[in-house]
Amino acid sequence: MKRSVSAFVFLLLSASAASVLAADFKSVGADPLVMYNAPSDRGRKVFVAPRGMPVEVVLNQDGWSKVRDAGGDLSWLDSKGLTSKRMVVVTAASAKMHATAADASAVVATIEKNVLLELAAPAAAGWVKVRHQDGTGGFVKTSEVWGE
Repeated sequence: MKRSVSAFVFLLLSASAASVLAADFKSVGADPLVMYNAPSDRGRKVFVAPRGMPVEVVLNQDGWSKVRDAGGDLSWLDSKGLTSKRMVVVTAASAKMHATAADASAVVATIEKNVLLELAAPAAAGWVKVRHQDGTGGFVKTSEVWGE
């Protein structure tokens, strides 16, 4: 009986530790990157990731990163092509950019689906501070973007 309780406690602690680990988000750097189905340039090419595209790094192996994209698809790319500059992509049909992190605040822009925004500050209370490439900045709901 003691052995099964110990195993249960270990599994419970392991699951708790895994749930508090932060996701490792990065973005495609200055040049587009080929995404492969294996950690090798001899793998099958599955997609060309455009500059700035956010990805979640789930594994690093021998200079390659296994990443998840906004659609949930997994693929491999050359780790050297990633940057720590954080970007998010609008996943809602459109997202309202507010002056402050509140629904009642002024709307400074409406951003269409698939537009990239620079992450200006980490998400807090359901909002993320972002900046558009034209310089417009504000807050969007975390439920309307991916990559934070």
